[in-house]
Amino acid sequence: MTREGQGIVSILRDKIVSGEFPVGERLAEIPTAELLGISRTPVRIAFRALEQEGLLTKLPRRGYMVRKITQHEILGSIEVRGVLEGLAARQAAEKGLDDPTIEQMKHCLVEGDDLFSKGYISQLDIESYQRLNKRFHDLILQASGNPAIHAALKLNENLPFASATALVFNPAQLDREFRRFNYAHMQHHGVFDALIKRQGARSEAIMREHANVALSYGDLWDEQGKYKLLD
Repeated sequence: MTREGQGIVSILRDKIVSGEFPVGERLAEIPTAELLGISRTPVRIAFRALEQEGLLTKLPRRGYMVRKITQHEILGSIEVRGVLEGLAARQAAEKGLDDPTIEQMKHCLVEGDDLFSKGYISQLDIESYQRLNKRFHDLILQASGNPAIHAALKLNENLPFASATALVFNPAQLDREFRRFNYAHMQHHGVFDALIKRQGARSEAIMREHANVALSYGDLWDEQGKYKLLD
């Protein structure tokens, strides 16, 4: 997906999570494209991506609908991702990383360091982080050499917020968001160190915890603990 496409997905995801697009609302390409001031094609692609994430349901004739999601679904899918990515990290550490993988991971870390070095983040920064985060996670998955983990993750990504790219960003709390995403990036440094040292158990533990950090729970539940996408 292009940078523009990822940005549209992020914008629409935030509108769904915030309740601007409430549960049960029908979304169509043309009005959504007009709302965002863009063409229909990136909206169509974004709808498909959000359907794969479990946030939208495709309607029989045309368009999509914001689906009802339970807290159990979200927590379960994130826990499964943590287990699978933790297993991938452990197996990658035990096998050892080849030189090209090490260099690509270092590039992701440097790119992230540059992103957070200014001490604040914007929506565009989150889109950049989303790309490098996916690349870093993909490298770990590839380094595990286990296609079964990849297949299981793809299946799990059909559940809400299970994908490593399904990041929620709250522009109203920029200081908090900077700390949260910077901490997630520091975890990348930690798991890379563990991978290089071939510390399987440590690599697994960091990745399992990392799955929880990318999701801002405060943006998803209200003061009563009710998920914002529930009726």
